[in-house]
Amino acid sequence: MTFGRIARIAVLASLVIFLSVFLASSGSRPPVEARPQLSGDGNNCIHVGGSIITNFGAVDPNTTLGPATGDLRGAVAATLLTAPQPGPNGTVLFNVQHHWVTESGDNIYFDHAVATTIPVSQTRFAIVSYPTHIVGGTGRFAGATGDLTNIGEADLQAGTALRYFGQVCFADAQ
Repeated sequence: MTFGRIARIAVLASLVIFLSVFLASSGSRPPVEARPQLSGDGNNCIHVGGSIITNFGAVDPNTTLGPATGDLRGAVAATLLTAPQPGPNGTVLFNVQHHWVTESGDNIYFDHAVATTIPVSQTRFAIVSYPTHIVGGTGRFAGATGDLTNIGEADLQAGTALRYFGQVCFADAQ
């Protein structure tokens, strides 16, 4: 046997072994759903994160609506409580009330929130600060509290894209 032929056989054998291991490990097991991790301090808190994509005007001119992904996946709407207001240092403030329904049908209730933004154009605003506070809900979120930070942009024509992260503390152990 020549060296080239031995090398080809070795490569083919390695490929067969790799594919066998890959196929055996991929199996037909159901996928494991990712679950938020408890914070470990015994207070039933979990770290959460995901993204939100909403469209302005989906319900009325002052209300966004769209899907939420990640740990709190479901649907989100946000209603502008007032017209955008000028803020300090050239910022623009959006006073918002959130409405959130999880994939399982639980409601998450929020305090009124203020998004502090910097105008990028007449219709696009970069979010500088946008904290939200959870004040309960239904089902799993009954008695829950928590704080989320939102980053991204508000685009009044094309919609909005946000990333959220923070912590939710439940009344009962999860």
